[in-house]
Amino acid sequence: MKKLRIGIIGVGGIAVGRHIPSFLQLQDICEITALSDINIDRAQETAEKYNIPHVFPEYHDLFSVVDAVCICTPNKFHAEITIAALEAGVHVLCEKPMALSAEECEAMVAASKKADKVLAIAYHYRFMKEAQAAKKAMEDVGTPLVIRVQALRRRKVPGWGVFTNKDLQGGGSLIDYGCHLLDLALWLMGNPKHTTVTGTAYNTLSKMPNQVNQWGAFDHKTFNVDDHVTAYIQFENDASMLFETSWAANIKDDAEHLSISGVDGGLSVFPFELYTTKNGMLLNSEAAWLPGEKEPGLQQDRNFIEACLGLAELVVKPEEALQVSQIIDQIYESGGNKL
Repeated sequence: MKKLRIGIIGVGGIAVGRHIPSFLQLQDICEITALSDINIDRAQETAEKYNIPHVFPEYHDLFSVVDAVCICTPNKFHAEITIAALEAGVHVLCEKPMALSAEECEAMVAASKKADKVLAIAYHYRFMKEAQAAKKAMEDVGTPLVIRVQALRRRKVPGWGVFTNKDLQGGGSLIDYGCHLLDLALWLMGNPKHTTVTGTAYNTLSKMPNQVNQWGAFDHKTFNVDDHVTAYIQFENDASMLFETSWAANIKDDAEHLSISGVDGGLSVFPFELYTTKNGMLLNSEAAWLPGEKEPGLQQDRNFIEACLGLAELVVKPEEALQVSQIIDQIYESGGNKL
C-alpha cells in the first residue's frame, strides 16, 4: 500500500509534542517527508532529530513533495495556509480552532469541496476513550435536553508561545481550551443547529499585577484576551447548553465536566457514567473497562491518514468544526464583548 507523504507546517510545541510522534508511530501508512517554519533553524534541528529529508522556509514550496499537510501555526494563518494547500491538491489536517472566524472557516470548507480533498480539524477530545464510550451510550440518553460543560483551569494562563496574543490567536481561554469541550458536546448531541447564543467574556484577573500562575509568567499589562467565559446556548431541538471555560478563575480546582441529561437517561463523560431509571429505581452505571487506546492524538492522526487513503470516514468533519467557530464568534460578540 502506498504511504501518505506528510508535511508539517509550523514546528512548535503541538507539532513536536503530538503530531510528529504520532505520525512516526504510523509509519506503515505514512511518512513525514517535509517541514516548514519561519524559524528555519528550529525546522532544521527538528528535521535532523527525526530524519526528515526536506525543510522549506516558505510553506508553498513544501506542497510539491507531500500528499498532505498538518498545520500547526498560530490561528491567524490557519485559513490562508489551508486554502493554499487545498488549491495545490494537498489534503489538510489543521490544528484547532479551525480559524480566527466563522467566515474564514466557510472559505476553508468551500476550498475543500472544490478541490475534493480531505480537510480535518484537530479536535482530539473526540478520540478519547471516554468520549467514544459516551457517543455509543447516547442511544441510552435519548433526545438531549440539558448539556453542562465546564473546561476550567484555576491559574493556568499559558506563559509560552503566542497564546495571549489576540492578533495571532483571536482570543484566549475560549478559542484555545473551551473549544475542545464545546466541540465534543456538539458532536455527542449530533450537531443540532444552534439558534441563540449569549455569553460574557472576562479578563479581569489576568490584568491584575502580581500574578500567581502555574504555567509561567506573562505580561498583565498587555493581556487582552479572555481568561474566563460563560455562555448559554439554545438549539433548534429545544436542547440547551450551560457552558463555562477559564484559564484563570477563583475556584477550588481545575475541572473538565461534560454531562448530558436526556429524555431516556443521562451521562457524564469525565469520568464516564450513565444515569438511568429501571424497575422503579435510580441507577448509576460506571464502566469497569473502556475499549480504546490511551493516545487520542495518535487515533486522530490515524483517522486523518486513513481518510486521505480512502480507508475511513473522517471523525471530525469540517462543517462540524465550522459550527464550533460560529458559536465562538457569537459568544465573543454577545452583549458587545470586545476584549
